[in-house]
Amino acid sequence: MNRPLHSPHLPDGSPRDLNRAARKLLDTLEGGIVVSCQARPGNPLEGSESMAIVARAAELGGARALRINGVADIVAVRRLSDLPVMGILKEDHDDSPIMITPTVAAVRKVLAAGAPIVALDGTNRYRPGGETLEAAVREIHRGRALAFADLATREDLHHAVAADVDAVGTTLSGYTAESPKSEEPDFDLLAWLVKHSPVPVFAEGRFWTPDQAAQAFALGAAFVVIGTAITNPMAITSRFVAETARSVAAGNAVSEG
Repeated sequence: MNRPLHSPHLPDGSPRDLNRAARKLLDTLEGGIVVSCQARPGNPLEGSESMAIVARAAELGGARALRINGVADIVAVRRLSDLPVMGILKEDHDDSPIMITPTVAAVRKVLAAGAPIVALDGTNRYRPGGETLEAAVREIHRGRALAFADLATREDLHHAVAADVDAVGTTLSGYTAESPKSEEPDFDLLAWLVKHSPVPVFAEGRFWTPDQAAQAFALGAAFVVIGTAITNPMAITSRFVAETARSVAAGNAVSEG
């Protein structure tokens, strides 16, 4: 059964008061698919105009919200789509491995772009300049937005909840030195977080099929974030071509046998 999205708690277990708009936004996400619309350098879809079109297509397809990277893309998407935006800002810093909305300054930029939700790295790793997750979350709440923490391991949960985040997700599992590498979603981490987290849990990372999304909901995910499998034609085509070639090769091997 999905954990209700309307009752984030403080580290001591007491409910944190959310404004009415935040409660409504959380309820909107429950049981839905959030589509991540991002294009890396080298992808022909890179650019704010392209991402806004992709986001609008996801909206027409039934997405509940959109995960968008970068100020320009957030602004462009909000002009074309009515869906809530989970904004992030990816940055590289020499003194930290954290890239997803890593600083208070990054948070302010995402808020200024109008995102009602700010997602950020919630792992227990060193942040640029020695900043703290607590300071970033405090800035998000000061802007009357929701803070969603991307986690990688079980050990990250206490750190994120202590910082007063509103939801946690499996986003970074498999992408940090501390987490196991896999081609599949981390259902083990998802199940553990659902059992132990006092705040809602979302599933994200390497989701390719509706069956995988359904499995995440069955485990208790509040919502599922899907990116590449929906919004990256380059990766979708490459995967299709490779899997077709493997199937053909396997069939030929059986025939020859």
